[in-house]
Amino acid sequence: MKQFVVVSYDITDDRRRLKVMKTMRNFGTHVQYSVFECRLNAKELEELRGRLKKLIGNQDSVRLYFISADDVSRIEVVGRGEVTPEAMFYLH
Repeated sequence: MKQFVVVSYDITDDRRRLKVMKTMRNFGTHVQYSVFECRLNAKELEELRGRLKKLIGNQDSVRLYFISADDVSRIEVVGRGEVTPEAMFYLH
């Protein structure tokens, strides 16, 4: 089962910040400058944590916020953008 996770980061070095952003693109949707919305299973979450730990420095901060399905349905966007939808797969 996939968990909705909001990932935000504060990276002091431009080069490291770019590497973190590129890594995050493999796991979620870029919704603000340093914020991604992700839908991850346990294996993907562990892979993401491992990659981030290798990239960040001592002065950097990455936060993962776990949002329940009920709370995801209550997310509001004011202005531009939308909440990252759950991927739907259809088998024929």
